[in-house]
Amino acid sequence: MLIKNSEKAIDQVIDEMIRVVKSSKNEIFNISEQARHEYDTLKKELEETKRLIIEYIEEGDRLEIDMRASRKRLAEVSKDFVRYTENDIHQAYKETHQLQAQMTVYREKEADLRKKRDDIERRLVNLYDTINKAEEITSKISVVEQYLADDFFQVNELIETAKEKQAFGLKIIEAQEEERRRLSREIHDGPAQMLANILLRSEIIERVLHDDSVKAAIDELQSVRKMIRSSLYEVRKIIYDLRPMALDDLGLIPTIRKYIANLIDFHQIDIDFVFLGEEKRLNDKYEVALFRLMQESVQNAIKHANPTLIQVKLQIQKKNIIMIIKDNGKGFDVNIKNENSFGLVGMRERVDMLGGEIDISSKQNEGTTVIIRVPGAAE
Repeated sequence: MLIKNSEKAIDQVIDEMIRVVKSSKNEIFNISEQARHEYDTLKKELEETKRLIIEYIEEGDRLEIDMRASRKRLAEVSKDFVRYTENDIHQAYKETHQLQAQMTVYREKEADLRKKRDDIERRLVNLYDTINKAEEITSKISVVEQYLADDFFQVNELIETAKEKQAFGLKIIEAQEEERRRLSREIHDGPAQMLANILLRSEIIERVLHDDSVKAAIDELQSVRKMIRSSLYEVRKIIYDLRPMALDDLGLIPTIRKYIANLIDFHQIDIDFVFLGEEKRLNDKYEVALFRLMQESVQNAIKHANPTLIQVKLQIQKKNIIMIIKDNGKGFDVNIKNENSFGLVGMRERVDMLGGEIDISSKQNEGTTVIIRVPGAAE
């Protein structure tokens, strides 16, 4: 009876822990969303403030030119008492004084707007930091929540026999949450932001058409068309990163060609792809793994090595598949281990799962070469 009561008490404690973790996660998520909403609102306010600053600068400059002309006029009138009456002098003085007062007001408003702009920019920086911190904490809490919900109830049975397995599972969960956060950020900063801009531009087009300015409306439509193309590209890129559909439909070789062509177009970088052997379908797990290995290697080179040329070579032999990815970038010291280099760790794990081997060689300012050898497997 005592054991059952103890087990029940433990279950209650675990349930309460999970409830508190979920509640904390929701609260942090709400803070993040509020901060993001305020961030978007402030960005619009910042753009409007910058627009007003330009208007006040231009109007102030115009007033300054008018005031100079008015001062010159006042000087001429004041000197020539024969041609101009006292009333003319008074009128010229009055106009000069009014212009000077107007210019002073505009310059003061311009200064106030500049202060407002600087304040908004500081607030945006703080909000951006808040959003990032909230997302990081939410990701970590999600890992804890998942761990508690899935694994904690069996911890007494697994603690002696599966410590390494639990640790590895936790890493997988953390990686999944990080990937979800990355996708959320890409969608928000890419397609979502562009769609919001498109909506705003459509409202501008509507106002322009009401003003009978067809040329301005056409210019705005062309700008919107560019935004739509860019948004479509971002969406396709996100889908492609998740899993390129061409891999299932066409196979490994055409998918690599298409992927490299997109990279060349987007990054304006030279990438050579050479294929040797018979172009045939491979086992699905081989096609997915080899594509991801190529993708990770090329993306690492673009992100970190700043190369001018990347060479990709794939050779399918009867018993082996050899892939070589080489760049002429800045390279790195392979003997220095980076705790955050999960990409290289993931590549090694993929190669191990295929029963192959991977060799990564690199020198400072001499580029990097990745050689992957796996036993071949036709479909």
